[in-house]
Amino acid sequence: MDPVVVPIDGVLDLHTFAPGELDGLMQDYIDACLESNIYDLRIIHGKGSGVMRSRVHAWLKKDSRVHGFEAASVDAGGWGATLVTLKRT
Repeated sequence: MDPVVVPIDGVLDLHTFAPGELDGLMQDYIDACLESNIYDLRIIHGKGSGVMRSRVHAWLKKDSRVHGFEAASVDAGGWGATLVTLKRT
């Protein structure tokens, strides 16, 4: 399988990824955003049953680089997306 190319623009759409890929993907994406001086992210996890959202939130709570996160506004995806602010170092 060919690797998926994810643009580093502050928006991470998880629809094409399995929950088991989340840890490495989130780690790598946040690393890349910090290297590009991107501190405000929108993670699109979808609405569905809420499993991916729960996993994303649990992961974000553990990452010391995350300043905070909240559900996106309706125009930014509502409860199908999470807005994340990274700490500036």
